[in-house]
Amino acid sequence: MTRRVELAALNLPDFGLPSVQPVIPSATYQARMEAALERGTAGGYNALVVYGDREHCANIAYLTGYDPRFEETLLILQQGRKPTLLLGNEGMSYSGISPVDLERVLYQTFSLPGQPRGDSPLLRDILSDAGLRRGMRLGVAGWKSFDAREAADPARTLEIPSFIADALAEAVGELGLLHNANDLFMNPADGLRTINDVDQLAYFEFAASYSSQALRDLIFGVEAGMSEFEAVALMGLTGLPQSCHLMFSSGERASLGLASPSLRAMQIGDPTFVAYGVWGALNARGGWLARAESDLPEAVRDYVEVLVAPYFRAIVDWYETVGIGVTGGELNAIIEAQLGDPFFGIGLNPGHLIHLDEWLHSPIYAGSGIELRSGMALQVDVIPATHSPYHSTNIEDGIALADFDLRRAFWQKYPAAWDRIQKRRNFMRNALGIKLKPEVLPFSNIPAWLPPFWLAPERAMRVAN
Repeated sequence: MTRRVELAALNLPDFGLPSVQPVIPSATYQARMEAALERGTAGGYNALVVYGDREHCANIAYLTGYDPRFEETLLILQQGRKPTLLLGNEGMSYSGISPVDLERVLYQTFSLPGQPRGDSPLLRDILSDAGLRRGMRLGVAGWKSFDAREAADPARTLEIPSFIADALAEAVGELGLLHNANDLFMNPADGLRTINDVDQLAYFEFAASYSSQALRDLIFGVEAGMSEFEAVALMGLTGLPQSCHLMFSSGERASLGLASPSLRAMQIGDPTFVAYGVWGALNARGGWLARAESDLPEAVRDYVEVLVAPYFRAIVDWYETVGIGVTGGELNAIIEAQLGDPFFGIGLNPGHLIHLDEWLHSPIYAGSGIELRSGMALQVDVIPATHSPYHSTNIEDGIALADFDLRRAFWQKYPAAWDRIQKRRNFMRNALGIKLKPEVLPFSNIPAWLPPFWLAPERAMRVAN
C-alpha cells in the first residue's frame, strides 16, 4: 500500500557545525599511492600517470593532497621510485600543501600563458628522468573513462591534453602503449575512490555540515524583494574549496538550473533553485518563493499534490531501501516506478557516488547489478525537470554507508560528528517518518527536509501518521 505523505508543521533542529576539521594522515596518502601501483601492476601497467587541472583534480588530490589551482599537473607513479609531480610556476610553492614525499619538478608549460618559460626541460626529458622508457605500458588517468557506446577502443581512448599524450607516447615508443586507467580510481563497483576510510568520511561529513547549513540559512532568511546576490549572502560561505559553481536562480531564470546568482530582484510567486557544492558534499533544493499555494500562479496551485508529494514519497522509499548489498538497479527501479511518467522529467541517474568531485560515478542505473558497499559516499540526487509551469522540487543531500566496524571507528574517532549523525537519523525517523537502515549515515543538516514554500520553511513534507 502506498503511504500517504503530507505538508505539515515541522521543527528542523539545529544540528550544529563542526569545531574540528578532519585531516587525512600522510600515511594514508602513501598507502593510496601504493594501492594504485598494486592495481596498476595487476592490470599490466609498468607505470601510472595521473593528470589533473583546475576542474579535474580529484584523482591527484586523493593521492597527494595537492590540487592545481590555476595550472595543469602530472603525477608519475612507478614501483621502486619516488613519485614525481610535475608543476607549473605557481604550483611549485602551493604543492607544499601535500604531506607526501614527492619529487617536485618544474615544468613551466603547465603555467598560465605569458608566464616565464625557459627554466624547465622539455616534457620528454622530464618523463625520461622520471623513469619512463621505451616499451613501457602506461596507465593514464585523468577524470573520465569510456565504453563501447562512445569509442571504438575505449581502453586506448584518452581525455588528457594531446600535447601530454604525445610526449608520453614519445617516451614509451608509441601511442598504443597508453591505456585509459580511470576505472582504477573511479569505477563505481571497485574503484579506489569508491570506498572511503573513516577519516575521509569524517571530512565529507564536515564539508556537508557547512554546505547544508548554508542552504538552511538561505531558505530561512530569504525575503521577497531581495536580489539573488542578497539571498546568497545569507549563506555565510566559509571559503571551502568548491566542487562546482554555486547555483542560484529565480523566476524565469529558475529553469536554467545551473545558473549563477544575479542582481535580479525576487518576487512572491517566483520559482527558485539553489545548489552549493564543496569538496565531498553538495546540497540542493528547489521550490517557490511563496508562503502557500495561494501565492503560486493559479494554474499550478496543486503543486504539492501533483509534483511534491509523489516526489517525496519516492525519496522516502529510496532512503528506506538504500543500504549495504542493495544494487543500484533496485534504487533506480524505485524512482522509475514512481516518477517514470515523462511529466517528472527524471533524466539523470537517481543518485550517484560523491567524493572530492561532485560526481565521482554512479552505480545507480537501470539494470545495474552493482552492490552498494560499506565506505561508499552517495548523493541522494533525484532531479525532476518538468519543463512546465510546475517548475521543480528537489532534495539533494549526502549520505554514507558504514558497516558495524566502520560505524564503531567513526564513533570512537569523531564523537561530535557521530552525535550530529545520530541526531539527523532521529529527526528523519521521528519527524519525517523515514526509517533508515543502521548503516545509513546522513551527513546533511537539512536531511530529507523539503519545504515547498520558502517563505514558510516551518512547513515541510513528511510521512503522514
